[in-house]
Amino acid sequence: MSEEHVRLDVADYVAVITLQRPPVNALSREMRRQFIAIIDEVSARDDIRCAVLTNSGHVFCSGADLKDRPDPDLPGDFLEHNRVTRETGNAVRECAKPVIAAVNGAALGAGFGLAAACDIIYASDRSTFGMPEINVGLAGGASMLKTLFGRSTLRRLFFTGQRISAQELADRHIIEAALPESDLMPTVMELAHEIAGKSPLAMIYAKRAANMVEVMPQRDAYRFEQEFTMALARTEDAREARMAFLEKRKPVFKGR
Repeated sequence: MSEEHVRLDVADYVAVITLQRPPVNALSREMRRQFIAIIDEVSARDDIRCAVLTNSGHVFCSGADLKDRPDPDLPGDFLEHNRVTRETGNAVRECAKPVIAAVNGAALGAGFGLAAACDIIYASDRSTFGMPEINVGLAGGASMLKTLFGRSTLRRLFFTGQRISAQELADRHIIEAALPESDLMPTVMELAHEIAGKSPLAMIYAKRAANMVEVMPQRDAYRFEQEFTMALARTEDAREARMAFLEKRKPVFKGR
């Protein structure tokens, strides 16, 4: 039986996903497979409405495990490795539920990519971020950096492997905040519970809409969102949300 490199804990509609592969949470192929499976489970479970991605230890994720590289002499091994590598981040982006990153420590390479794939990002003030692939003879990650940075900063980080602090990212409004380590999880969990208190159907549509409008012209994107609103208007949860608002009470959602 393989070692558990990723842990899932669920309570009160919030899932906490913890990277736990000492010493630096480097992503091996097996860890990636476990991670993808857990994200898919989060998507499918009705008792989860929001997820938090965080880490044990002092490093969020150091990136790909360089000791677990594909064998160029084994036909298909590079393709299989690349597939599971791509799907690690894609699983987060495609997760039906919002995923909040609580980064506590260095997030490098694929670890930076994992944080970038999340819907909302918080970090401890000791955290740093970087894409150091150029320093180990690799050249990947620009597509991840593009979701966060403009042209010049993307190229500076990508071409040099330089690190950027959580505080600088917060000052640039790229992450929500750089917090004292003791405040990180309480702050993120409070937000996660607020999101989990919304209509689960509406939140699934909201996540899907947020993903799609990033790649659509504004006119088409708003039409896309309007169709979701029409679909939601016919649900029990939508009626409950309206009645709760009018009656000045907390809504009780059923997910239908």
